[in-house]
Amino acid sequence: MNKNSKIYIAGHKGLVGSAIARLLKKEGYKNLILKTRQDLDLLNQQVVTDFFKQEKPEYVFLAAAKVGGIMANKIFPADFIYDNLQIQNNIIHQSYLSGVKKLLFLGSVCIYPKLCPTPVKEEYLLSGYLEPTNDPYAIAKIAGLKMCQSYNRQHKMNFIGIMPANLYGYNDNFDLNNSHVLPAMIRKFHEAKSSGQKEIILWGSGRPRREFLFVDDMADACLFAMNEFDPTAEQNEVGEIFFNIGAGKDTTIKELSELVKKIVGFKGKIKWDKTKPDGTPKRLLDISKAVKLGWKPKTDLEKGIKMTYDWYKMRNNE
Repeated sequence: MNKNSKIYIAGHKGLVGSAIARLLKKEGYKNLILKTRQDLDLLNQQVVTDFFKQEKPEYVFLAAAKVGGIMANKIFPADFIYDNLQIQNNIIHQSYLSGVKKLLFLGSVCIYPKLCPTPVKEEYLLSGYLEPTNDPYAIAKIAGLKMCQSYNRQHKMNFIGIMPANLYGYNDNFDLNNSHVLPAMIRKFHEAKSSGQKEIILWGSGRPRREFLFVDDMADACLFAMNEFDPTAEQNEVGEIFFNIGAGKDTTIKELSELVKKIVGFKGKIKWDKTKPDGTPKRLLDISKAVKLGWKPKTDLEKGIKMTYDWYKMRNNE
């Protein structure tokens, strides 16, 4: 991409999309196409078709998606599979028809089997059963990845993907009913501290291990991939168009809770509701492929959580 390239960021108001938009503006990219959900309904095939015919973007960052934590996936499985498939199908197909030079598809760590070896390598995709608490979302993401791969094979497109670890940061979703574990913890501890609660209840056992990547590091990886990653140079059948992005190390949910508790300044006790699901026991990505290509994470977990908590308080005028 050059600084005047016409670049469409699908989902620029979300966690990842907003980070990509911030970074591109900071780096001097001047021709960004940014459409809100009200401006452009990505679920509507005709609307998306008309948009691509009119705007003719050269590059596309596909960061738009319906996302959420265990509770949201449990309550709205049909929404998760339908919305994500529809968004992906519309954008990927229209990118092909309009001659987009390159498209970056953002996947998710949940595409990998629940019990595959860790660290998780790209080639483990489709090697076992998915985690049942979010398999509709995972299947949609796998379909998007395979769609990109298929368009490359049949139509000689340049569609690539990134599979990130659990993301957090500015513009995250802090809704307790459908957010992911880290932003939910930040809000729970903050509200408990503000209201003077003596204890806080968290889901599960605290034993599962997770990897958390600060969203600005993710944006950096997206720009790196768009400018540097050539899928035609890859030989691996599964990994030919995508690679993992993560922090390179994991932590238990219990350790995470203690870190968030310290950063927020909550003085009470933590209790665990073991009747609630844990999800996948361990999830750590092998990022050696990304490192070999020339990318590596920059933000450690404690620093990232501090910056996220500061943003959360600023957003709430606290």
